[in-house]
Amino acid sequence: MKAYPTNSIRNLAGIGHGDAGKTQLVSSLLYVAGATPRWGKVDEGTTITDHDEDSIARKITLNTALAHLEWREHKINLIDTPGYAAFVAHARPALRVVDCAMVVVDGVNGVEVQTEKTWAFANEFQTPRIMVINKLDKERANFGVALDSARSTFSRAIVPFTLPIGQERDFRGVVDVVHMKAYEFDEQGKAKEIEIPAEGRAVVERERERLIEVIAESDDALMEKYFEQGTLPEEDIVPNISRAIASSRLCPVFAASSATLVGLSALLDGIVDYAPAPDTHEAEHGKTVDDGDAPLSRRYEASEPFSAYVFRTIADPFAGRINVMKVVSGTIKNDATVANTTRGAQERLGALHSMQGKQLDKIDEASAGDIIACVKLRETQTGDTLADRTAPIVYDKLEYPEAAIAFAIEPKSRQDEEKISVALHKILEEDPALHFTRDAQTKEFILSGSGQLHVETVVEKLKNRYHVEVALHPPKVPYKETITQRAEVQGRHKKQTGGRGQFGDCKVVFEPLTRGEGFVFEDKIFGGSVPHQFRPAIEKGIVEAAQHGAIAGYPLVDFKATLIDGSYHTVDSDEHSFRAAGRKAFRNAIDKVKPTLLEPIMHVEVVAPVEASGDIMGDLNSRRGRVQGMEMRGKNQVIKAQVPMSEMLNYQSTLNSITAARGSYHMEFSRYDPVPGQIAQKIVEQARAEGRIRAEEEE
Repeated sequence: MKAYPTNSIRNLAGIGHGDAGKTQLVSSLLYVAGATPRWGKVDEGTTITDHDEDSIARKITLNTALAHLEWREHKINLIDTPGYAAFVAHARPALRVVDCAMVVVDGVNGVEVQTEKTWAFANEFQTPRIMVINKLDKERANFGVALDSARSTFSRAIVPFTLPIGQERDFRGVVDVVHMKAYEFDEQGKAKEIEIPAEGRAVVERERERLIEVIAESDDALMEKYFEQGTLPEEDIVPNISRAIASSRLCPVFAASSATLVGLSALLDGIVDYAPAPDTHEAEHGKTVDDGDAPLSRRYEASEPFSAYVFRTIADPFAGRINVMKVVSGTIKNDATVANTTRGAQERLGALHSMQGKQLDKIDEASAGDIIACVKLRETQTGDTLADRTAPIVYDKLEYPEAAIAFAIEPKSRQDEEKISVALHKILEEDPALHFTRDAQTKEFILSGSGQLHVETVVEKLKNRYHVEVALHPPKVPYKETITQRAEVQGRHKKQTGGRGQFGDCKVVFEPLTRGEGFVFEDKIFGGSVPHQFRPAIEKGIVEAAQHGAIAGYPLVDFKATLIDGSYHTVDSDEHSFRAAGRKAFRNAIDKVKPTLLEPIMHVEVVAPVEASGDIMGDLNSRRGRVQGMEMRGKNQVIKAQVPMSEMLNYQSTLNSITAARGSYHMEFSRYDPVPGQIAQKIVEQARAEGRIRAEEEE
């Protein structure tokens, strides 16, 4: 493919609710434009962008995928994004780099939950939008109803640029509202101009008048002319459409069917004519590398020094690591050596590619605004900046939302245990929305994601791609224990066998500390009742015993042990004996210090529609939560609460049910609090059943 100048490039991300037809729309656009000889179908598993085995099997998009086509001497880069709740966060990095969002709305169902969520993502990045009302060939499809749902949900500046001719199975053409022309489409998606149907002409003229009004509102001089003349002349309409779209004052709507190809060539014309080119974008802001993070920017121009932002990493089993990036400024050629300014490393780019699904098409050169891929870069990962070594700049990384749900994963065999770390590292490279940690207390591997389906697809990928089998379990809650009273006890260890014996004796005062202080050991022995070299062993013994807890086998924390006295034997005393004495002192104290269980309390923040806030607060209260406050964030209510972690393990599914999947939440650790008595008893019984409570140690 030839290199295209910046003003001949269009970058769009298809966003919207799951099943709105984004993947099929991209596949059909590629076919109509001649970019692919075969018309890929979702139902047949042959689309260009849903190429991995998991997406094909589930018939849903699991991560962003790229494709490109040429239309009227322009290059159009298309990013297909997920629309299902568990994967919709992947639309954010796509919207970070494109110059226009293509919002796909189901012609039967209208605007749905994830359409609202991805629209909010586009607002976050101030990304201009066009809208496609798709599936107009389906039964019960209604362009007018879908359009009204979009206008009532988002903005009155949503104006149809094409209106449908025919409905449901009779949907066969569109009327171009801008140029006042009508087209009928054959089975190959080719358009033939026809007369505008007389019965719909009043609707066409009304929508055209609305378009002229919105364009006039986008500019003060145009508004003045509109008031003077009652309309705008033709020469003021078309040139100002792109400007109104780029400033997000206008969202054009196109009628289409990705299943019958009706309206798609008109959509491609609209993308070329009206979608913003990269050079209409304001300068990309970053910071310097060596000058105290001073602000710096680059314009989307070929004359600027080279810079690029990496927004996607793909762990391909055959090609290796593929880094997908948007060239922000300058030009780049094959085999160039550039700086990874994020990591302070040098990278040799090798061959440059345009991506067509999983296929890599070699290109010789790329200009500002283009989206390209490079293979097998040593250091570079998602979020990194590449730049000219003589003119470094760093662009801000995109922050991913916190994981909403966590599972403990357990390898099914020793062989799987050895391979799991490498396999998960590769999966995490291409999906930064995942988190993988090892809990230091429970010793479990914890895999966290945006939903249960998200985590389950990782398990399938581990099995199918990397031949690693794991089982999923709800994660264990990291309970702790503490003491509530002061006690003075003796720990005496004495063993006499045939030869040299063992003897250690200590007196220790145990007392509770305030929450979060941990463990404090104080030596208050004056004189030589216990030699100095043995006193640290007493502390070690107490620490070892505390790790196994007092009532349920969880670590005991927030207490002080003060060594006040003891005795020793000149022959039989050694470090091991005093360590054992420290352990016995701890166990002897258990009955006197009244130990109690502690549970982690999480700070929870729920974002949901206002109408669901009452049900959410009721549910949080039922989980032993305490609501701390509420505030408005845009159109949503934010509810802040303190809730025990044990009550939040299954919260995502409940929140989805209450809010019809329109709510989200995140939580972070706040503190430890005592567990209520009845619940503590159940935890102790469960610990006993699991064998966590250890029998008396034999010394």
